[in-house]
Amino acid sequence: MPELGKYAVAVLSSYGASLALLAGIVALSVWQGKRVKRQLAEVEARAAEERADG
Repeated sequence: MPELGKYAVAVLSSYGASLALLAGIVALSVWQGKRVKRQLAEVEARAAEERADG
């Protein structure tokens, strides 16, 4: 690991914050993707039901 001297805390905390934000963005994207997929399945089921009734 390179010698960071007096900037070690700032650099390492910046890396940590960046990784935490990236992990949060990925988690949010996965959560939203699952939610949208579930909503789409519900809409498609309703549409199929309406086609069967009408």
